[in-house]
Amino acid sequence: MRQPKIAVLLPCYNEEVTIGAVVGDFREALGDCDIYVYDNNSTDRTAEEAAGAGAMVRAEPRQGKGNVVRRMFADIDADVYVMADGDGTYDAAKAPKMIDLLVGSNLDMVVGTRVEMDGGEGGPNGGPYRPGHRFGNWLFTRNVALLFGQRFTDILSGYRVFSRRFVKSFPAISSGFEIETELSVHCLDLGLPVGELQTPYKSRPEGSSSKLGSYRDGLRILGAIFMLFKENRPLLFFSLMSLLLAAVSVVLAAPLLVTYLETGLVPRFPTAILSTGIMILAFVSLTCGLILDSVSRGRREAKLLAYLARPSLRETLET
Repeated sequence: MRQPKIAVLLPCYNEEVTIGAVVGDFREALGDCDIYVYDNNSTDRTAEEAAGAGAMVRAEPRQGKGNVVRRMFADIDADVYVMADGDGTYDAAKAPKMIDLLVGSNLDMVVGTRVEMDGGEGGPNGGPYRPGHRFGNWLFTRNVALLFGQRFTDILSGYRVFSRRFVKSFPAISSGFEIETELSVHCLDLGLPVGELQTPYKSRPEGSSSKLGSYRDGLRILGAIFMLFKENRPLLFFSLMSLLLAAVSVVLAAPLLVTYLETGLVPRFPTAILSTGIMILAFVSLTCGLILDSVSRGRREAKLLAYLARPSLRETLET
């Protein structure tokens, strides 16, 4: 079995303080690998610092991490892809172990689950998680586990290792920080072989600031989970909508039924019409779920066929 060709992918936006050290750390950890820094409209010296550290620098003009990841996956050809942020919070020394797990177990994705190394609350030198981020990550991970299955303990980690088979068959749609959620749900939806490895998660150094907006991007991630649920589990989604509408209809109709049984009259026709309309919507919603479930099954089969059309990592390295 030959050694895999490794590509390190670093999406960056205004990371001049850290990117040089990050490139050097991955070079030291992985030796002979290709390191790509994708500059996402930085207004500082990110590109110059990355090039000076020996990385190949490319640009993606469409703002957003999801756009950068889509471009990286399309452009770069390798056997194994290591993706991390350029902010210096991830431990490059763990990359060889993540790759060994990927290759040894013939997986398609290994997630570096984050373990805080310097504790405390958010802020410079006070712990990598800002207030609310730890709770948000737990909440989103629990929601994804509830809707799609429990296989990940940290769906928002940006430190991941992929096989070529996965990268070249992944239909990236997201444009922003919700890309990690999409990567995780894609694996869960198709039942792909994945793994996790705990990795140290460090605070940003002085002078470096996070680009993740707690509320703005949190809402975008929550919206992405909602949309992925609708797209990938339409029967369950629309069945729940149907159940909710039917419950509202029954609540509105119950007093009318009691009055009718007592007097033989229906005095509130607007309420009766409203109740009937809502119940019709409940059946329409259920019908939509049944139809879209067939569509979703066809899309899932198409994605799986695109995935199976490419050789596994083990087959690639044995040829």
